[in-house]
Parts: sequence; C-alpha cells; structure tokens
Amino acid sequence: MARKCPRIKTALGLHPQLAHERYNELPLFKRLLDEVDYVGEIGLDGSKYYKQHLEIQRQVFGKILSLVEEAGGKIMTVHSRGAVSDVLSMIERHPNRGPVILHWFTGSKAQMQKALALGCWFSIGPKMFETKKGRDLISELPPDRILFETDGPFAKRNNGVPYEPVDTLSLAEKLRETRSDLRVDYRSQIMENFRELISFRSSRRS
Repeated sequence: MARKCPRIKTALGLHPQLAHERYNELPLFKRLLDEVDYVGEIGLDGSKYYKQHLEIQRQVFGKILSLVEEAGGKIMTVHSRGAVSDVLSMIERHPNRGPVILHWFTGSKAQMQKALALGCWFSIGPKMFETKKGRDLISELPPDRILFETDGPFAKRNNGVPYEPVDTLSLAEKLRETRSDLRVDYRSQIMENFRELISFRSSRRS
C-alpha cells in the first residue's frame, strides 16, 4: 500500500494487547522480518485488562527480540505500560537488538535512567502533555533522546478526532514551554535525533 509513498515506512509488529490471541503468527513474523527495517509496536502491557496475559506476552516479546537480534538488529518501537521493569530487563538481555524507542513511556524517573543507560529513545505525543506526570517526565528527558509521535488513531483530541502526523508540528513549541529551555531549537533537535536514529539502517547495510 505504501510502495509509492517514499516517506511512509512499514514496521512489522505484534502488539502485546493482541499477543495472547495471535501468538501463532510468530512464524509469519519471522518470515517477513527481513523485508522491513522497523519493528513495532511490540512489548508488554501489564494494565488491568491485559496483565492476566503477561506470561504469553513475555514469550512473544522474548521471541521477537531474539529474532531481531539474529537478523542483525532493527529499529524497534516498544510498548511498556504497566510493565516497564520487565521490558527493560528483557531488552537488556538482547544487547544486539538495535535501537529501542519507548513509546508513550509512563515509568518512574529511576526507570527512565535505566532506559537511558540501555541506549533507549523516547517518543512523546500530544496526549502526554495533558497530564502532570507526562509533563514532569518530558521535562527530565535529555533533548537528544526525544522523538515525536501521535499514537493515532488510538490517541484522540478532546473532540474525539484521532491525532494525525501533522499534529506533531506543534510539539516543538510545547516541548520548549514544558522544559523552559530557550537555548534549544527543539524542531531542529528532533530532526537531528531522527537522522541519528535512522542512520542505524545505513550502518547495517554497509
């Protein structure tokens, strides 16, 4: 569907909220893995509706991390709601996995520091700016580890309309206001972060 759209890149994922229903698709995941540079959304979800399935989620996430490592590493987007410690421990056991982007991170500041020590990135979206916890976390993130996302169509504006990529254009200003750091040009910084992230693809091909 995206072959004629050079700025759209496909990621191969198996969302943790679906892992207990679709774990039998792992052979298909393995077969398609060489066709993509990106993997996600993967990870664990320990929230109240899905924590009963955490064990099968761990099996699926662990298998995907092993497959990615065997493939030489991929750029991955990882879900960690209610399971940050488990996610970081599993990531740590796969040092050759490639770059990890922690999407909509909701862990503690101590967990954030561990994630940074593991080389993780953090993608932030409009909804994170709507809560004090989200703003507090954003204010602590190093500028060179931040990326923008929408999480649409799951994340929606107050009128119920899903966020779209164009909505990331306002995030640089929100970031500057949240962090009160006038020395950083956040739009340029985020673009530089993105270029550094995707340079991993080139390094794998060289």
